[in-house]
Amino acid sequence: MVKAIVGANWGDEGKGKITDMLAKEADIIVRFQDGANAGHTIVNNYGKFALHTLPSGVFYDHTTNVIGNGVALNIPVLFKEVKSLTDQGVPAPKLLISNRAQIVMPYHIEFDALEEARLSGKAFGSTKSGIAPFYSDKYAKIGFQVSELFLPEAELKDKIHRVAEIKNCMLVHLYNSAPINEAALYDTLMEYKEMVEPYVCDTSAFLYKAVKEGKNVLLEGQLGSLKDPDHGIYPMVTSSSTLAGYGAIGAGIPPYEIKQIVTVCKAYSSAVGAGAFVSELFGDEAEELRRRGGDGGEYGATTGRPRRVGWFDCVASKYGLRLQGATDVAFTVLDVLGYLDEIPVCVGYEIDGKVTTDFPVTAELEKAKPVLEVLPGWKEEIRGIHNYKELPENCRRYIEFIEERIGFPITMVSNGPGREDIIYK
Repeated sequence: MVKAIVGANWGDEGKGKITDMLAKEADIIVRFQDGANAGHTIVNNYGKFALHTLPSGVFYDHTTNVIGNGVALNIPVLFKEVKSLTDQGVPAPKLLISNRAQIVMPYHIEFDALEEARLSGKAFGSTKSGIAPFYSDKYAKIGFQVSELFLPEAELKDKIHRVAEIKNCMLVHLYNSAPINEAALYDTLMEYKEMVEPYVCDTSAFLYKAVKEGKNVLLEGQLGSLKDPDHGIYPMVTSSSTLAGYGAIGAGIPPYEIKQIVTVCKAYSSAVGAGAFVSELFGDEAEELRRRGGDGGEYGATTGRPRRVGWFDCVASKYGLRLQGATDVAFTVLDVLGYLDEIPVCVGYEIDGKVTTDFPVTAELEKAKPVLEVLPGWKEEIRGIHNYKELPENCRRYIEFIEERIGFPITMVSNGPGREDIIYK
């Protein structure tokens, strides 16, 4: 059976924990899109980890972890991540890398930083991980697949030269920067080849066989619905599809094999980067939620940047869940809200004097004001509770109010950072 684990909102919903938890019953975990620009925080018996490229199932010795063809693969970051695990006593993960995955090149990261600097006050809030330049090259058909590391030397050097001619025009004349050193780039790619060679295979064929054999496969997405380039808050989005439907493409399996779509929502809202965020909080109120939130505060797992925070947004979440095709909602970090006497929830948007519960396009979204409904808090610590009926009455009312407004079933409630901090509803 194939399950997808994806985000309903702006990312940072807690997908890593849910993947780590569900991986106990999985045979294979697949990262199917995006790259090291975002991170999944995991807390388990080994300690606390921030994963950026590795699937969040790497802590189990029975799982095979796959880097799918849809991933923006930063090879040195991946293997630095593997070393960071083994240095902390985690067994070396069973790892497979798609021969069709494409490589984040050193110049992609350089272009990302140069463009953000050029845009200055109109920048996208990029993590400067090279993601937008990477995907631009992929669809312009001048990217480098992992398989091309194994080309004859003359062929690979010829491609490097052809791509460098294009890139150098921009580096030199737009950014006033140094051109690509082709010899050094070839040497770097040979280092990459040595790193990945033991792990490269046709992962699509591997997964097809595994599915036919009845293996349990998890597809792990990065970020969330509102960062999707087609359906999100464009242009303040990522550069690959964040939707479960893309899991079939980014992993290379038939779409009809995805039987369950676990879509993760936070019990409040958070976001890293620029873009419209209707229920956003500011000042002391935001700082208090940020300080208490997540596991050790709401700060980006990749950048360390303070996350923007706000109240739960029913409009955005309902939209994000619909796009994902959610079969199950995992409701995370509920324990964080226990300090509040009252908890506002965004139930609609006011745009030009009219209230809507439908998520609008970006131009309209920029004008939206939140319509809030206030619920009573529960003022209790709920960590350690494993039975839904044992939650405080007002806590259950909060969950059920949101479930009714979003229109999708909340089947899991996370009330702490650890694997065991989960309530099945």
